[in-house]
Amino acid sequence: MEWFHIEKIDNETFAISEYGHWEEPHCYLLLGTERAILIDTGLGVANIKSVVNSITSLPVLVITTHVHWDHIGGHRYFRDFAVHEKEIIWISEKFPLPLETVKENLTRKPCDFPSDFNIESYQVFQGMPSFALRDDDMIESGSRRLQVLHTPGHSPGHCCFYEKERGYLYSGDLIYSGCLDAFYPSTNPIDFMHSVDKIRKLDIQKICPSHHNINIPVGTVDRIYDAFCEIHSQNKFRQGSGMFDFGDFQIHI
Repeated sequence: MEWFHIEKIDNETFAISEYGHWEEPHCYLLLGTERAILIDTGLGVANIKSVVNSITSLPVLVITTHVHWDHIGGHRYFRDFAVHEKEIIWISEKFPLPLETVKENLTRKPCDFPSDFNIESYQVFQGMPSFALRDDDMIESGSRRLQVLHTPGHSPGHCCFYEKERGYLYSGDLIYSGCLDAFYPSTNPIDFMHSVDKIRKLDIQKICPSHHNINIPVGTVDRIYDAFCEIHSQNKFRQGSGMFDFGDFQIHI
């Protein structure tokens, strides 16, 4: 079985997914006239560059929603990548979680990994980005423009990317159907809520999430914001408060 699953969103936009893993990560390849932009690179248990090469021969710039192990695993296959300025130290010097914790997360549930993958040799990618992302930066590919939106909460340098011309929001780990995590020491529930509120003001036609169901209603943004407001009104924004279930998504604080 092929590890990566390719889904065409439109003729110039592709989702590259790892459905064989319990986290079901999605990366997004955007084709422009001068270069391609790849949003995140997944787990790093297989070579995502070979998949990208099967779709395009354009030069590739990788931009990162955030520096967590399941979003930067394939960065090592690309020369040019960017992360938010607040997480440069995570990717260039010291990842905030011990390697053994990352490996435990990677293998938390049974998974038929690629035959050449060896958990013993797995490492969290480390390298120096080509440049830093900042709020309201514009990333261009010749024919396409992405606005960088700094949306901290899940991590200090978390970013969403907004393509106004198509109404696409590449939402990273801010918006998806599943468990939204704000319980790690490096997370911040208040920032998370404010970040969701920030993107509510956009004209979103399609959400492109980083995990699980790839087709989620645009109204999910408002529902997640309302859920955070409800938890906040109950004075339960302290980390360790637990899991709050809202049906198709949960919030873990």
